[in-house]
Parts: sequence; C-alpha cells; structure tokens
Amino acid sequence: MVNSTLNIDFMSGRRIALMLSAVLILFSLGSLATRGLNFGLDFTGGDLLELSYAGEADLADIRAALTEDGFDSPVVQNFGTVSDVLVRLPPRAETEGTSTRDRVISVLQARDSSVELRRFEFVGPQVGEELTEQGGLAMLIALILIFIYVMIRFRWKFAAGTIAALVHDVIIVVGFFSILGFGFDLTILAAILATIGYSLNDTIVVFDRIRENFRVIRRGTAEEIINVSINQMLGRTLITSATTLMVLICLFLLGGETVAGFALALIVGVVVGTYSSIYIASAAALALQVSPEDLIPPKREEIDDMP
Repeated sequence: MVNSTLNIDFMSGRRIALMLSAVLILFSLGSLATRGLNFGLDFTGGDLLELSYAGEADLADIRAALTEDGFDSPVVQNFGTVSDVLVRLPPRAETEGTSTRDRVISVLQARDSSVELRRFEFVGPQVGEELTEQGGLAMLIALILIFIYVMIRFRWKFAAGTIAALVHDVIIVVGFFSILGFGFDLTILAAILATIGYSLNDTIVVFDRIRENFRVIRRGTAEEIINVSINQMLGRTLITSATTLMVLICLFLLGGETVAGFALALIVGVVVGTYSSIYIASAAALALQVSPEDLIPPKREEIDDMP
C-alpha cells in the first residue's frame, strides 16, 4: 500500500460521483432542450440607451417606469458613475409614429426632467445570431486546442479525462442558468470560458502530481497512486477554491447588477470545476486504464560494440 499524509479514498466513491454527475447533466440537457436559455439582448437583439442624470439615478424607479409603460424585462444598471445609466430593452414595435428612443425619454422625463440621452443603439437579431454562433465556435475551438495540449504534455488518456471534465463543467453551468431561468448574455459566456480555464488549471496540477508519482512510486495500483496524488494536492486545491469563492461572493453581493451574473456563473463554475478535477478527470483516466507504463519513458537498450 502507498502512504500519504492524508488518506482519503476518493476513487472508491467515483461511481457515486459519476452517477451524481450523470443526473445533473441529464437535468441540464433536459432543461436546455425544453426551456432553452433566457438569452439577453447581446444574443436576441434590442435597444441600448445611455442616460445621464443630474443626481444619483434611482434604478428601481427607472425599471418600474419602463415596466409600467409596457417594456418587458428591461435591464437597468449603472456604469461609470451613479448618475450614468445603461438601459437595455428587448425589441418592441414602434406605435403611432413614436420610436422606442422617444418613448423611453418621454416616460423617464415625466419622473425626472434632468435625464439626458447620451447614446442610442439598436442591436439587430442577425447580430445576436452571429454572436451565438461565434460564442459556441469559440468554446469548441478552445476544447479542441486543450485536448491537443494535454495530449502532447501527458497522454491521450489524460487528455480524454480533461475534456470529459471540461464538457461536464460547461453543461452543468449552462444548465444551471437554464433551469433557474437567469439571463444569459456575453458576460455569462465570458464566465463559462473563465471556468474552463480555472478547471483546466486545477486538472493539470493534479495530473502533474499523478505523472510524478507514477514515475517515483514503484508499488501500488493506478487507483492507489491517483488517490495519493489527489490527497497531496487537496490542500492546494481547497485553498485556491476557497479564496477564489470569497472574492466571487463579495462581487455577487456587493458588485451590483452589472457583475452579478458573471460572479454567479463563476461561483457555480469554481465549485463544479473543483469537483470535476478530483472526480471526473481522474476517474475518466482511470476508466481508460491509465497505468505507470503510459508515463514512464522506455529504457534505452544498450548495444555492445561488436569486436
């Protein structure tokens, strides 16, 4: 048997962990297939207005005024200062010759005459469709490049485990937003890409230790060596995750509406990524029957010179 400071048998629970992951993935895929995602204006198109107030803007009052006037799900947030407001509105048909821009200004000036329009833009649905395609393509290319990198650095069995963990993380994070119906915009997509980077880094650190132990430890099965490696890196993994979560929770609670979705996506991503680097990636490599022979360089055969 192989000894280590901690002796938690992670791999003995890998089947339970895989069943839990399978349930979460099925729920996520089912929600995505039936409910889809609540895409924001970055993907669906709509109107964007930058407004300026003489004093501090009351975001709740602005949101209430727009909702009462018939605008569905207006996104109202500060940017820059408390007097500057960014308003995002879903597409709406113009009525009685009144444009969306004029209608918004008229409604808001009825409550505060100091409001001024600084910028107005319309994001067409075609642009939103292109962003959706490009976002999905960016994620696919990232996964392919990661597979190639891990395969070159380690072996294909580790690369397959890494990709399995990353796909697992992406599906669960996206499914989380689908099940709860939270808005999905470019900041959430950025958070998912950041989750891929975080989970990849965590997995590579664990795989590095597994490779090192495969070359150093001569006794013990692959399962035992993987357990030892995870136990050796557990402190580092938990400290990194805990400190990251502390910052993200502060951002979620105190950062305001602008960064709340981004922080929430990363909170879920860090939790799921830490779990997958311990169970999914290593368990997948073990299921592919990774062994010390896969990482130990072959011995050179010395050929005696002929007399």
